Amino acid sequence: MTSKAPSAGRRPTAGTPAVGRAALPVLVGGLSVALVLSMIAAVGLGPVAIPFGDVAEVIGHRYLPGLVETAPTGPRTVIVLDIRLPRVLLGAAVGAGLAAVGTVLQAVLRNPLADPYLIGASSGASFGAVLVLIVGIAPFGTFSLPVAAFLGAMAAFALVMLLAGGRGLLAPTRLILAGVAVAAFTEAVTHYLVLTSPDKEVRSAMFWMLGGLGGTQWRDIAMPIIVVVAGSLWFWSQSGRLNALVLGEEGATSLGLEVDRVRRRLVVGCALVIGAVVAVSGGIGFVALMVPHAVRLVIGGDNRRVLPLAALTGAILLVWVDVGARMLNRPDEIPIGVITAVLGAPFFLVLLRRADRRRLR
Repeated sequence: MTSKAPSAGRRPTAGTPAVGRAALPVLVGGLSVALVLSMIAAVGLGPVAIPFGDVAEVIGHRYLPGLVETAPTGPRTVIVLDIRLPRVLLGAAVGAGLAAVGTVLQAVLRNPLADPYLIGASSGASFGAVLVLIVGIAPFGTFSLPVAAFLGAMAAFALVMLLAGGRGLLAPTRLILAGVAVAAFTEAVTHYLVLTSPDKEVRSAMFWMLGGLGGTQWRDIAMPIIVVVAGSLWFWSQSGRLNALVLGEEGATSLGLEVDRVRRRLVVGCALVIGAVVAVSGGIGFVALMVPHAVRLVIGGDNRRVLPLAALTGAILLVWVDVGARMLNRPDEIPIGVITAVLGAPFFLVLLRRADRRRLR
């Protein structure tokens, strides 16, 4: 039997909308424009500064030659088209994917602190990638690193599902506990590999474990963009079911939802998106945690609105975090995970204080 999604009129109990439903198209349109402008600005920022207008003309002349007939030429064109543009596009895709997955996991697990680390996917991807870097296994040539990260994420997630799915059920508590256990195990093995390897490999592995977009090429971005766009659209199509899951198992069941089956599908979808994202960017924490909560403060808890706005906000956030990563410590780069951790740790503490205040009321 296939469960039906709750009707469009049902609302989740979490969060009170601060703006009306009519504002959603305006917010989506505004964030889309902000994302495009942010990406153009981000392409122009770096050790070699390129004016906003020149970046727009170079990109427009390449992809909309009928509208933009002339553009600057020379080394700056190479910097824009071959070095920074693929990196910025990948950053936007990674940010959108992490934010969408965070939104889904927080609803599925009914845990406001849920993020990809809780299902073991990020730690598994780190393990796979570090194994390739340190041990030197490269069966897929230049694609060995992303393939190993993806397979690591899938293997860790499969183990979590096996441990959590006792008696055919997939309760949130079991899923979280299994995810924490698998993540702790894979992180321990990863740290052991790093600590027992030569210095050169350690530096490379540590940078990858903390996340980064340096060295992104056009061949790297097609797969994660396709997976993130397809996954986000599918998550959005399931937003009615997500709203039902927020009501709890009994509430969702009373609405005709096959809770365990729906929950399993959504978690598998999250693991696929995370595997594709982490495979090309490394482990970037806190984006999946922060962005959905920030969006809910503005728009309320209805996942039909939270999902698209969180994806766009996550894309904008990571584009600018990547700018900071390459500008704050020039000529060296700061791992993106370091910046998101600096931003995310205070945010995490604020969430804990809010939770404490709710319990005291």
